[in-house]
Amino acid sequence: MFGYLRCDMPNLYIKDLVLYRALYCGLCRGIGSACGQSARLGLTYDVTFFSALLHNLAGVDITIEQRGCFGHTLRKRPMAKVDGMTEELGALNTALAYFKLTDDIADGNGGRWKRLCFKKGMRRARERYPALVQIVEDYMREQGELERARVSSPDRAAEPTAQMMRKICVHFLGDRATEASGRLFYDVGKWIYLIDALDDYDGDVRRKQYNTLVLEYGCEDRAQLLRERGEDIDFLFDTLFFDIRECLSQLEFAFNRDLTDNILLRGIPAETERVKKGLPRKRDNTEHGAKL
Repeated sequence: MFGYLRCDMPNLYIKDLVLYRALYCGLCRGIGSACGQSARLGLTYDVTFFSALLHNLAGVDITIEQRGCFGHTLRKRPMAKVDGMTEELGALNTALAYFKLTDDIADGNGGRWKRLCFKKGMRRARERYPALVQIVEDYMREQGELERARVSSPDRAAEPTAQMMRKICVHFLGDRATEASGRLFYDVGKWIYLIDALDDYDGDVRRKQYNTLVLEYGCEDRAQLLRERGEDIDFLFDTLFFDIRECLSQLEFAFNRDLTDNILLRGIPAETERVKKGLPRKRDNTEHGAKL
């Protein structure tokens, strides 16, 4: 359930691409500062997006500086300066990676060696940000319980992840959190869970593993699902797209919102179409973390 929150690159302004890459590198440094160097292997686009959105909603300005790092040794590049929010987001990234691998291990999908890379970082995250880590742990546990109970309803199955994102929004924004910001994070969390289920459909059928969409619709593969129940799948996602637009219309941003609008209004629908078509995920030269 990582790596789905991406920009729609063909419609991204150059200034926002620079900011996006700077935030990506800034988050990588934030992970290292908060949780140690090995935890940087879990760097994701998802938390990069949360960094852009939360900094903007909280009114915390982002300072860009020219720096080099182990991933870009020959030439310095623009990087977002690490602040308190970035470090805490680094801890969030580490906690999400750790518990995702824990879930993979419980499902018999391996990941024990990978999880070792995050053990020390997880301990540091828990020591520095116990309330944040507790949010992730509680809702990931609840998510696992629903999946072990083999809940078929997609709405119910996605609820723990959606509620976790809402709680994370309130945690970071505090008094600046609103009903609209909470709903937005809820919708994004629900979309992440459902798009991951759609992306894994064929593999979960083949491995006979839990997948809410498989249980709900019973199709043999994703192609049959979209052919026979395509309207139902479109309804699941279209209602989320509509509510995301509604939430955005009610939010006050402190700075330019072009980057987050691109991800929410263009990137999410584009990624949904990619998954529906079964196309491979594109990789651009922003990335240097290990994908989980």
